[in-house]
Amino acid sequence: MRKIYTIGETVYDVIFQQGQIKTGKAGGSMLNASVSLGRIGLDVSFISEVGNDDLGNVILHFLKVNNVDVSNIQRYDEGKTPVALAFLDEKKNARYSFYKYYPDQRLRRPFPKIYKNDIVLFGSFFAVNPEVRERVFEFVVGAKDAGAIVIYDPNIRHPKHHNPKKILPVVFQNFSVANIVRASHEDFETLFGVCDPKEAVKIVQEYGNADLIFTHSSQFVFLHSSMVSESFSVPKIEVLSTIGAGDNFNAGIVYAIVNENISAIGLKNVDQDRWGRIINTGVQFSQEVCKSLDNYLPEGFKP
Repeated sequence: MRKIYTIGETVYDVIFQQGQIKTGKAGGSMLNASVSLGRIGLDVSFISEVGNDDLGNVILHFLKVNNVDVSNIQRYDEGKTPVALAFLDEKKNARYSFYKYYPDQRLRRPFPKIYKNDIVLFGSFFAVNPEVRERVFEFVVGAKDAGAIVIYDPNIRHPKHHNPKKILPVVFQNFSVANIVRASHEDFETLFGVCDPKEAVKIVQEYGNADLIFTHSSQFVFLHSSMVSESFSVPKIEVLSTIGAGDNFNAGIVYAIVNENISAIGLKNVDQDRWGRIINTGVQFSQEVCKSLDNYLPEGFKP
């Protein structure tokens, strides 16, 4: 079975609704995708870091029981496992406050060996954070050189948490190494001031040749690949929370690529019908998560 690697931050999410704590759970964009992939039986390894503390123990145990390989997670003593407070608004979208205390030396463990047609999913703040950026990019470039499929999700949606001018060169580098860029209209609006998918295609293609999957919340998904350029509608559902929606869309894309047995070379030859199945799987995974306050697919979910 081909291996899936996700690399990103680990936090513990405490979710508030109408001023009251509703639930707490392990979180982080790539962690959320990893748990869903583990729950549906894929061979997934999460590369990250957590504190050598009680909260870190809770998170590692949770990952293990959900079939996520944790052997590539670094534990640190000088610092604490980060906490994120998520406040849901009336539209069930989250506003975050982060509490982080990291050591000076981060992500120092050796990276696993990547093989041809493995899949690497990376993104969010971990992919642009100067404290770990060099190591993350080293891993991703090595994966691309080994013949893996590299999927990048910018997940940059809150201007006050990021300085777009400072991180744009790093985002462009990430575009250049990706086989697939899966980004939201909020990413492109925050980073580039555009929310038209065709403008987004121009930006991505200026810095590489990645296929673009452009999601516009619950409205539509736009795909541009070497063979297909098409917009897909999204069914309407009752939403409890959008936390994890994009992360699980990513998990759906990964699952569909594995299920369709698409290689890194073959990705450029995927036709309209197969892309339709891939996009629909991403939507299915995303919407399933939006039906609950969980960050991941429910146990026992069958795609």
